[in-house]
Amino acid sequence: MTEQSAAEYRIEDLAHHSGATVRTIRAYQDRGLLPRPERRGRANVYTSAHLSRLRQIADLLDRGYTLASIKELLEAWDAGRGLGGVLGLVAEVDGPWTDERAGRITRAELDERFGGNPDEAAVQDAVELGVLERVPGRDDEFLVPSPQELAVAVELYAAGVPLSAISGHLRELRGQIEHIAARFLEFTTEHVFARYLGPYPPTDTEAAEAASLVRRLRPLAQQSVDAELARAMRLFATRHLHQHLADGPVTAPPHEPQSVAVPAATMRAVRALVGPESASAFIAAAAEREVQTRTLDALTSKRSDTPIVDQKGSIA
Repeated sequence: MTEQSAAEYRIEDLAHHSGATVRTIRAYQDRGLLPRPERRGRANVYTSAHLSRLRQIADLLDRGYTLASIKELLEAWDAGRGLGGVLGLVAEVDGPWTDERAGRITRAELDERFGGNPDEAAVQDAVELGVLERVPGRDDEFLVPSPQELAVAVELYAAGVPLSAISGHLRELRGQIEHIAARFLEFTTEHVFARYLGPYPPTDTEAAEAASLVRRLRPLAQQSVDAELARAMRLFATRHLHQHLADGPVTAPPHEPQSVAVPAATMRAVRALVGPESASAFIAAAAEREVQTRTLDALTSKRSDTPIVDQKGSIA
C-alpha cells in the first residue's frame, strides 16, 4: 500500500494492523459490531474508521466487557451519546488502587530473606497467590506486585511462623478482604452510583462526574479498613493479654508462658490509675521493667563478687 492509500485497507491488511484475525473481523461484521466495508468493483475496502473501531472493541474486551455490552455501547455512541466519557470512567476504575509500586527480587535475594534455605513449594505458593510473579525468560527473577506484602511475610517468618502457615493465613485473609471489598462496592453502588446505571450508557458529563466520585471514594475503603483493624487489634490484643495476666493459672509445660493471677485489689488500683483499657498493658510493662531491673541487679552483683586479680597475680 502507498502513503496515499494508507487509510484504506484490504481485510488482510486490516487484520494485520488491528491484531484481529480475518475470521474475527467478519464475525464482528455479522454481529453488527463493525460497519460493512465499501464495495469497489470486486474489492472490499476498509478505512481508518474500521481500524479505530476494532481497537475500541479490543480495549473493551480487555476490560471485561462482553460482545453484547460492547454492541450496546457502540450503538449508543453512534447515536450521539459519547463513548469517551464511558471509557474515561472505565479507565478510572481500572486504575491503581494503591500508591505502592511493584518491585523485583532475584531468587538469591528471596532465599536470603527467608533464612537462606531454598523452598520450592513456598515459592510456588507465593506465585499462585500472586505475591510473586515470574518474569518471562528469567528463571532467577520475580516481579513483586506488593513489596509491603512480601515484607510482612519476611517478618512473620523471622518471628518463627512457618511459610506454609503464612500462605494459609493469606488465603484466609484474602477471602475476608474480598468480601469487604464486595460489600463496599455494593454499598457505594446502591447509594452513590445507581443514578449512573440506567438502561443507556451515561453521557460524557455523567461519566466524568462518576469518574470524579471514584477518585474521591477510592481511598475511603482502605481508610475504613485501617481504622477498624486498628480498633479491633487494640480490643482483642488487650483482651488476650488480660486473659493471660488476670485469669487463674493454667497447666503448661515449664518452657511455655503461663498465666499469672493478679489480685483483684491490684487490678482495681491499676484500672483507677490508667483506665480499664490500659490496665493489662500497664501490668505487662511493669512486669517487664521489674524483670529487666532484677536482671541488671543480678549482673551487677555477679560482677562485684568476682575477685579482681592484678598483673602480679595478687587478689585485690
